[in-house]
Amino acid sequence: MIDKIIQEFMEKMQGQLSAEQNRVATEALKGLLQRYTITEVPEKETGELLPRFISAKRVEGCSEKSLKYYETTIRNMFTAIEKPEQEITTDDLRGYLDDYQQKNNVSKVTLDNVRRILSSFFSWLEDEDYIVKSPVRRIHKVKTTKTVKETYSDESLELMRDHCDNIRDLAMIDLLASTGMRVGELVKLNRDDIDFDNRECIVFGKGSKERKVYFDARTKIHLQKYLKERNDECEALFVSLLKPYARLQISGVEIRLRKIGCELNIPKVHPHKFRRTLATMAIDKGMPIEQVQSLLGHQSIDTTLQYAMVNQANVKNSCRKFIG
Repeated sequence: MIDKIIQEFMEKMQGQLSAEQNRVATEALKGLLQRYTITEVPEKETGELLPRFISAKRVEGCSEKSLKYYETTIRNMFTAIEKPEQEITTDDLRGYLDDYQQKNNVSKVTLDNVRRILSSFFSWLEDEDYIVKSPVRRIHKVKTTKTVKETYSDESLELMRDHCDNIRDLAMIDLLASTGMRVGELVKLNRDDIDFDNRECIVFGKGSKERKVYFDARTKIHLQKYLKERNDECEALFVSLLKPYARLQISGVEIRLRKIGCELNIPKVHPHKFRRTLATMAIDKGMPIEQVQSLLGHQSIDTTLQYAMVNQANVKNSCRKFIG
């Protein structure tokens, strides 16, 4: 170890000392270092604490899809900055976010998602005493432009129902429209999960959280008709139209709805739009926002408000009633 230190020192001093000065400095340094016990400290590896963070998030109940997104986002940051966690500064992260936005031409929403994930990681490091203070604290939320997202009109919903050429698609559209459930919750449902007497069913949402959702009489009739016509043994509520009649996947639902939308010339037909439509309609008709939050399974009420769009006709009428 002593010889290694002396060699590195002499390489750095190369050209600065004469041959005699090199010899004297080498002897002096060797004599000085022999008085101490030298232990080599291994270099810290970049991202060595990331697996522990992912494990912690898994214990908290994050889905594997979310965990993969967390890990990919954080590893991309380490690849760009090339520093251990403890040495990363606020300026490093600001520079990374700026470069990330310019190189990838991402939206402000996407950029803030990256910032939020990095904030979660470094806050965890701070809470676990791996670092003194999170470098993301001084990086504020990215200001985003709020856009009014579209919902289905009553006419569009009826057109889609009338256009269905099989009872499965009709029952599927009815269930999405009347419950506002996520498409991921829809495809996990089994036949036995449906309580036809009370017109309700239990779905498993994000973080494996259970909640009840409720459907209308039309949905009940179409679901019963669909199940009565099936002759397979699959336990899934919705299955493919062709053998071997396997459980319908998220992509299958999306493709089917997109096809119906294209044939009817209805723009942006996708499962999530049914959810937004239900939230908007419920709030528009006076349902308390806390109940809409419970119905949709949102942890934060702010998320519920983002889904809902206020009917401008009602705003106009209220303005005339209370102000005009």
